[in-house]
Amino acid sequence: MDNTETIAVLAALAQPTRLQAFRLLVEAEPVGIAAGDLARRLEIPQNTMSAHLNTLTQAGIVTGLRQGRSIIYRANLERLRAAMLFLLRDCCGGNPDLCTPLIEDLAPCCETHPTET
Repeated sequence: MDNTETIAVLAALAQPTRLQAFRLLVEAEPVGIAAGDLARRLEIPQNTMSAHLNTLTQAGIVTGLRQGRSIIYRANLERLRAAMLFLLRDCCGGNPDLCTPLIEDLAPCCETHPTET
């Protein structure tokens, strides 16, 4: 990951509809969401959704796979990870204690929670 690639990722997410779409795709991992379903959930026209998905795909943070008549889109979490790591490289001038709160804040969002019965 370099400056140009990171800027592309951040620019793709710097628009409200694309950010909402990406967040829905992250929630839907690992299954993904069909483009039409994503448009319906966000209450936007399918052609507008297609343009947004194209931007996210060009940035590399979304992938699409044709399944029959639909394209199933998924978040590319590895690409997002690479962008975040690029931003945090050499975090806090080599003083890891300053980055500990950030790391601790990020960890809970990725923990799995057992289902209550």
